[in-house]
Amino acid sequence: MSKSSSPTLSRKLGLLSLAATGICSMLGASVYVVPIMIQRNVPDIGPYVLPAFLLAAIPALLAAFAYASLSSAMPRAGGSYIFASRGLHPYLGFVASFAQWFGLTIIIGVICYVIIPFFRDIAAALEWSTLATTLETGWVRVSLALILLWTFVGINMKGLQFYERTLIPLMVLMFGLGAIVIIAGFSFNHTDFEAALLAKEGRYVATGEIAIFDWSTFLAAAAVLFSSFIGFDSIAQAGGEAKNPGRLLPRAIGLAVITVGSFYFIFTAAIYHAIPWQFIAEEAANKDVSAPGLFSYLLSPVWGIAIILGAAIALVNDLPAMLLSVSRLLFAWAEDGIFPKGIAQVHPTTKTPHIALMLSGIMATIGILGSHFAGDFFLGVDIMVTSMLVNFLLMCITLIVLPRRNPAIAQNIKVLATSNLRNILAWLGIFFLSGFLIIHIWKDINADVAQWYFHSTPVWLIVMGIASLIYFWQLNNLRKAGADLDQLFNTLPPE
Repeated sequence: MSKSSSPTLSRKLGLLSLAATGICSMLGASVYVVPIMIQRNVPDIGPYVLPAFLLAAIPALLAAFAYASLSSAMPRAGGSYIFASRGLHPYLGFVASFAQWFGLTIIIGVICYVIIPFFRDIAAALEWSTLATTLETGWVRVSLALILLWTFVGINMKGLQFYERTLIPLMVLMFGLGAIVIIAGFSFNHTDFEAALLAKEGRYVATGEIAIFDWSTFLAAAAVLFSSFIGFDSIAQAGGEAKNPGRLLPRAIGLAVITVGSFYFIFTAAIYHAIPWQFIAEEAANKDVSAPGLFSYLLSPVWGIAIILGAAIALVNDLPAMLLSVSRLLFAWAEDGIFPKGIAQVHPTTKTPHIALMLSGIMATIGILGSHFAGDFFLGVDIMVTSMLVNFLLMCITLIVLPRRNPAIAQNIKVLATSNLRNILAWLGIFFLSGFLIIHIWKDINADVAQWYFHSTPVWLIVMGIASLIYFWQLNNLRKAGADLDQLFNTLPPE
């Protein structure tokens, strides 16, 4: 088949589908797990989770602004790779997006692995003790996580229409069941929880413990909670499949960030309104804990099962959106020749990059296995946070450099007509994101772990070394083939 007749991606995603892609990539583990497990990952954060979340929102909003601006000018599959390769340098574009691809594919595996305890909690609530015990078994948990992952790889391969029909109903159900947690959280208080815990388990909550505010702990927690906002970039990765992309992509990014930020804050506030932070910290220190699991002390078994199911759906909903995102990055690299061209193949019937989806699924499989053998899924979260902080930082830099590096493309930016205001917001983004990156790396390096490879920073650096080798190898191949590299990296890929 000649290049001119080769199948290409089709522009079928509207505003709702694009926003749902971002919303479903952002929610899930971030709202049901991270606000609880932050008590283990950043000990002594205590009652300061919500203020730390608000601080984390600042760089996230600034990064979202950079994405919205750049996506309005460069609406192509591969988002961040296209932005940085055309606005900064192709090497930085590839390294930034490779970090993003690596981090997100790992976290897809982490999500699949984390979902299984929710099914365990449902079985326990139904008093199916044998099944609940079975779901705690290591090989069972890994096997079910792999089945879940590859089911959604298959769904994505079926095409955008099937993707939308799966994603949007799950999103509506996710918000509906999540509302149960919010209502319950504000309907009960700490006294109610203490009474329920005493009645069910004969235990008392050590509410007399007082947390001392510490800036280093607070900033470290904010850097981790920043992961709650990661996901809106998946909208930009789908830029090659959006209708009227110059207008809809920025709107979808804004809608996703505002919706998720508001829901996340209210949801987390409801949890800590009903359950003392001292109890959450004690439980999180000893085992993986979910917010719905904690509410089983306060609610009847029927309502408890409903919110655990809602949590499971929220986590499941992450998978199709994030798989779309990471596969489009692979597609964009291959389309430019930075990866083997064969990876950019589009299925003639479904119009999906099926080979890129398969490779992303394989990498996510490694994330499942890594979560299991590391014994702590926060290793995957930390790798993802490092990757995305670097990526978002480069996007803010790109927004400043683009008018000088590629003025023809910069003229197409449709977000804010005043370039001075765009630059001010981009510089603020650079300031906050750089600070969060330094804090996050410092926390990781000083963490007490059993082996060096349980630190996310050296693992991330090794991955970047591999990315550099791939880039220079493929660039050399392009030169040998006589490719016009200036033309390639100064113009957008064809539609």
